[in-house]
Amino acid sequence: MTTLSRVSSGIAVGAALVLTHSAIVRTDQAPPRTVPGIDRPVVVVTGEITGTEQWTNNNYYVLRGAVFIRQGATLDIQAGTRIIGEAGSVGTLIVERGGRLNAIGTREQPIVFTSDQPVGSRSRGDWGGIIVNGRAPINVPGGEAAGEGDTGVYGGTDPNDNSGSMRYVRVEFSGVEFSPDNELNGIAFQAVGRGGSYDYIQAHMSRDDAIEFFGGTADIKHAIMSNAADDSLDWTFGWTGRAQFLAITQRGDDADNGIEADNNEFNNNFLPRSNPQIYNITVCGDPDRNEGGESPRAANLRRGTAFTIRNFLVTGFKTTSMQIEASTATTDQITNGTTQLGAGVMWNMPTAIHASVTPHVTSGRFPNVRGGVDPGVSTTACSNHDAPNFQPGSVATLAGGQLAPIQPPNDGFFEPVTFIGAVPPAPQDDWTRGWSAYPQR
Repeated sequence: MTTLSRVSSGIAVGAALVLTHSAIVRTDQAPPRTVPGIDRPVVVVTGEITGTEQWTNNNYYVLRGAVFIRQGATLDIQAGTRIIGEAGSVGTLIVERGGRLNAIGTREQPIVFTSDQPVGSRSRGDWGGIIVNGRAPINVPGGEAAGEGDTGVYGGTDPNDNSGSMRYVRVEFSGVEFSPDNELNGIAFQAVGRGGSYDYIQAHMSRDDAIEFFGGTADIKHAIMSNAADDSLDWTFGWTGRAQFLAITQRGDDADNGIEADNNEFNNNFLPRSNPQIYNITVCGDPDRNEGGESPRAANLRRGTAFTIRNFLVTGFKTTSMQIEASTATTDQITNGTTQLGAGVMWNMPTAIHASVTPHVTSGRFPNVRGGVDPGVSTTACSNHDAPNFQPGSVATLAGGQLAPIQPPNDGFFEPVTFIGAVPPAPQDDWTRGWSAYPQR
């Protein structure tokens, strides 16, 4: 069961778990005094969940320290519920292998994980984030690994492992630094299997990556990754999941890559090889402010990863679009046909198509990849930090004629499409609207 304490004001209650880089320790800590509005009871959550529990939208829930959903336990979160990560205790929600998090919001009532700091004073790294550990395969020796910051062991042999489901969920101001230059992500999927589902997810203002996959087979659809301080989408350790409709916008004050992709940094040929299938993605940079980033690129594909990326729009990066590492482990995946890139436009960048991509376009291995062609998506609009607009005015605005999408596999997960990029052209429905938000503080 969870340790629950109910408060209606800033009165000290109970003991807290504090996440450190080496251990979980207990300390007394006052509950936050800045829960927005204090218009409903505040439930301070510490310790662990060992049975089945439901969090409802008539309360606020405060994560005090590391809260674990233990093996065999389930946490169900009702639509419209607000969960707050306590800064002083490094509030973090961690799903243990064999545990399940079912956070099912709606477009009208999303579930929001956010900071305990007052509006106007919030910042990246105020609290931990969400970490989901599963039993799907990863490509490390022994098949298991320990998560960053003592967040649990992950890995196994079950590609269909089910760690729960998330739908219409926002995660804001996460990614606390637990040791120098080591931060948690907005959401970390660590060896998560395809038995659950992750749909309509936003990770906003993370101090590290917005969403990172550490191996596993998890699928994701309708995801927004906005204003991360490091990479927006990151994968490593053999992620082989599927993804469709991904919208990325980088805030150039301290951003790294839109996508950073590895197989395994210690041995680039470890198996299972990272090889996600990604259809319909828009990656929008911040052309005026990328100078603070270490690598202002839309994508850095390296360390032996394979991938399928199709139906993509890339715009607004100060330096270049996609860079493919020249290592044999990485380029072999192109020559043997495992890596696929096609039906995409790179626009409004000094170097639209990087030299590492050009020969594969010329050879025909990467079909219908165009550089310097207006896709009908405004760079200014999609890089608007307060309200990005990823929707093209019309597919027909592509200079040189309409670019036909490549249809994804008919496998029950992917949806057929009539457009490239994450969002269909107007006047079709913009799925990012109505549940997402982009607060800067």
